[in-house]
Order: sequence, then C-alpha cells, then structure tokens
Amino acid sequence: MMTDSNPTHFLDIDDVSRDELLTILDRASEYKRAQRAGDDHAALEDRTLGMIFQKPSTRTRVSFETGMTQLGGHAVFLGEDDIQLGRGEPLKDTSRTLSRYVDAVMARVFKHENIEVLAEYSSVPVVNGLTDDAHPCQTLADLLTIREHEDGFDGVSAAWVGDGNNVAQSFALGCALTDIDLTVATPDGYDIDDEVLERARALGGDPTISTDPVDAVTDADIIYTDVWISMGQEDERDVRMDDFEGFQVCSDLLEHAPDASVMHCLPAHRGEEITDAVIEGDRSIIFDQAENRLHAQKALLSWLLE
Repeated sequence: MMTDSNPTHFLDIDDVSRDELLTILDRASEYKRAQRAGDDHAALEDRTLGMIFQKPSTRTRVSFETGMTQLGGHAVFLGEDDIQLGRGEPLKDTSRTLSRYVDAVMARVFKHENIEVLAEYSSVPVVNGLTDDAHPCQTLADLLTIREHEDGFDGVSAAWVGDGNNVAQSFALGCALTDIDLTVATPDGYDIDDEVLERARALGGDPTISTDPVDAVTDADIIYTDVWISMGQEDERDVRMDDFEGFQVCSDLLEHAPDASVMHCLPAHRGEEITDAVIEGDRSIIFDQAENRLHAQKALLSWLLE
C-alpha cells in the first residue's frame, strides 16, 4: 500500500484537465484492446480498492471489482451495514482508517458533501462512484463510447433529453472538456444546476438550454437520456410522470435525428424515458456504453495510482 499526503481525487469529471482526460481515454482504449486480445495488462498488482456503497449498484460494483481483478489487484466491497459507517462512525474516521489499509477508495453515496469529506481526510485517491450531484465515472464511459462511434470528438453534437440529474451534470462538463456541442432539453424545474453550467462555460463549453426535446435532438449525433425517477424519488413518481410527458426517447423523436446514436446509462425504465424498441434498435449503443464502464474505470484507477 502507498499513501500520499496530497493524493489526486476524482470527485467530478472536471477534476482532470482536457489533456489528462484524453490520456485516461487513450489508456482505456488500450486496456479494451488488451482484454479482447487476451493480453496481460496487470498494472495494479497487489493493490487494493476499498468500495463503499450507500446506494445499490449493478454496473458500478461489477465493473470496479472486475476491473481491479483484471489489473492484478483486489477490491473489497464495503456496504454501509457491513462497516461501522452504518453504526454512526463519522465519515472522516472511516476515511482515515481505510487510508491505512487500501490504495484507493471508491464510494457510491447520496450526498455529494459525503464524498468531499472522504476525500478531505483520505491519504489515498478517492473516486466518486456516484453522488446525487455527479457521476463522473459514467461520463468517462460516455466519452469513450462517443469517441469510438464518432471517430473522435471533432464536430460532434449531443442532445440530453430528460432530467437534469447527476448524470446530465457530469456529462455537460465532459462535453465542455471535449468540445462536444451539447443541447440540454429538460422540463421546467428539472434543469441542470446553474453552478454546473457556469463550470462548463469556464471550461470553454456553451451548452444550449431548452425545454423542447424535438428542437434539442434535431440533427444531433448523440441522443442521451436517463430515468425520470431516480433512487430516493419514488414518492414523486406521479408528479414526475406528468412533468416529463413528451420527453420520451422514442421512434418518433428519432425521426428528427436520422443519423443519431442513442445512449442511456442504465438501468432503464423501459416504456418511460425510453422505449423498448429504441433500446433494442440498431441505433442503440447503450450496451457498448455499459461495457466501457469497465475499461474507463481501469484506466482511471491505474492513472490515479501511478
């Protein structure tokens, strides 16, 4: 185990520069080729990742755990009820203790301030596996997928349709870092936070904000959506279903973007924010996107632990 009094953390996508982001994506592509060729890429032998989960997960847990195994390391699953965090231990104590045991920490938590506390008191890199405000590891996979399917980022336009949630917010910052022309269409009251838009503009991005899904997707290269009802919002279901009427990514909407590929971070509520026909259609790159969580996160971990 190696510790550092000033480690590099990854709490949102703009914690890395454009050059650093491209380095991570290049490494992800290399790891993807290596895995498919059966070539060894055990860059993290004898390293351990501690994984804190306050929220359940499929893709985040399996991709990080599998990724560490493929890199020659080991991952330890730490559910909230499996450690003292679930019995009232302060986050700062958990963070300082884990720093003495593991080489990096990945945490999937509710409040973004919780990941910030973990990072503040950690002497090893802390990775945001998801908070209510941000999902930067998803954005790494999104950008890797777009670069693969669009042969780079030059001239690419993307449309986000639906809730301006944590995935949307990190994606907006990722588009700004890579010069992707982004239009965001959300119902009134479900916008991306102004502070996030200001950060995107400071990076050189200029997201177009709209309440019209048709206008947003017209001639787009990428159409991206996510669930309208996230974990913890179940009691808002009836209101949200009404508010998001007309925002479904369906075959009719795709007619306005005849060359667009469709993305979704999963899990999807089929028949709500996206139709089954679109997910299963030949314009869906959703499962390439899901696979790329594995490759992008391996690249991130090895970059952080170099």
